[in-house]
This record gives sequence, structure tokens and C-alpha cells, in this order.
Amino acid sequence: MSIDDKQEYVAAEAAAPRWVGIVVIALAIVSLAALGTGWSASNHSKELAQNLATVQQQEKQQDEVLSQRLAKAEDTNAQLQGELSIVTDKMKLTQGELTRARAQANKIKEEDAKQLADLQNNVNGELATKAGVDDVNKLGTDVNGVKSDLETTKNSLNMTRGEFGTLIAKNHDEVEELRRLGERDYYEFTIDKKDQRQKVGDLMIELRGVNPKKNVYTIAMYIDDARYEKKNRSVNEPIYFFSRGTRAPMELTVNQVGKDKIAGYLSVPKSASNTHAQASGN
Repeated sequence: MSIDDKQEYVAAEAAAPRWVGIVVIALAIVSLAALGTGWSASNHSKELAQNLATVQQQEKQQDEVLSQRLAKAEDTNAQLQGELSIVTDKMKLTQGELTRARAQANKIKEEDAKQLADLQNNVNGELATKAGVDDVNKLGTDVNGVKSDLETTKNSLNMTRGEFGTLIAKNHDEVEELRRLGERDYYEFTIDKKDQRQKVGDLMIELRGVNPKKNVYTIAMYIDDARYEKKNRSVNEPIYFFSRGTRAPMELTVNQVGKDKIAGYLSVPKSASNTHAQASGN
């Protein structure tokens, strides 16, 4: 080999490492770029994961809020249904009391008619059992007395009847006739001062106002620890009400109205009077 060939070979060997360095540098740059890209992608992935977790947390909170609202709505609905059931039961109870009261009124009417028929049958029976005219003449006075009692009873039964079949008295004499029948107890009263309270039987009555020109009045009634106000009621218009433990209605009737004054009576079933008397005795 000549000297020139040796120099070219040495120069070629010396030049080879320079290209290798360039390649190494290029590879390093590419590696760094790849690392940077990977690091950026990793950060972006973490951000996406955090955003997804935040969205999921918000959705979870919203689900909890919706669940709470739904539970509250169900509780409210259940409460409303319970209140509706109570109101329905009370309406049924009130309707039942009204039905019983009407049945009691019909029973009173039937009993009055039966008493009158029995009285007539007794008179006819007594007359039929007497054999002669002399005996009939001897009984004339008694028969006339029975007829008089019968006429009085008829007149009493021909009085105006209220909604529940009770007879309505318009004055003291008629109250006495009703008292003689013995079917109910009667308590007469007079209140001659506005805002004055008076006990009538087991009832407390307070006079609230009077309009003599229109024959109307306003009172407050205290029944079983409760207060009920009756406004602008007319004379001889009965006020019916039920007291605790009674089935038949009580009746309050005002038949006289004056200046700051009313007079009337309270009609109470016999059973109610006995009940209150026993309660007072105990």
C-alpha cells in the first residue's frame, strides 16, 4: 500500500466517529422529544381523570339530593293520605250520627202516635166492658174526664214539631203541657242582661245580642268544655245539639225576645237527665 492510500484510510477512519456522534445526538433529541410528549400526555391523562372524578362526585351529590327530595315527597304524601283518611272517617261518623238522630226522631213520632192510640183503646175498652146503661151513666164523669185528658193530649200533639220530631212550646203554658207528657225534662230560663251567663240544666248560656224588631238573637253555648256561638237565630226556632254520652238530641228554644233580654227553655231527654244526675252523684 502506498503512503497516499494509507493517509486516505486513516482520514476515513478518523471521519467515521463524527457521523456516529451526530446520529447519537439526533437519537438523544428524538428521545427527549418522546419523553416530553409522554410527560405531557401523562399530565393530560391525569387532568382528564381528575375532571371525570369531579363530575362523578357531582353526579353522586345530585343523586343524593334527589333521593332526599323523593323521600321527603313520599313522607308528605303519606301524611296527606293519613289526614285525608281521618277527615273521611269523621265525615262518615257525622253522617252516622245524623242517621241515628233521624231514626230517633221517627221513633219519637211513632211512640206519640202509639200512646194516643193506646189511650183511645183503653177508653173504648172500659166502655165495652160495662153491661148496662146505668153503669155507663155512672162512668160518665170519668169518661168525660178521660175525654178531656185525651183532648189535651191531642192539642199537645198538634203543636209544631221540630226537625227531630220534638214538640215546640211557644209559651209557659205549652211548656207545662209538654212537661206533663213526661217524655223529656224542661228547664225554663230568662236572661235579661247582655254578655251575662246563666246555667240552664247542665248547659251554660251567654246572651251576646238581641234585635227585638226582627225577633232575632245571638247567644253562646258552652257544651262539654267547648264554646259554640249561634248568631241571628229566630224566635221559636229550636237549636238542636248533642252532649257527650247522649244519643237523642237536646233542644234549646227561645220564645221571647226583648231589649237585652231573652226567655225560653231547654228540653233534655230523660235518659240524658238520668245520666247527668248519676255523674253528679258519683
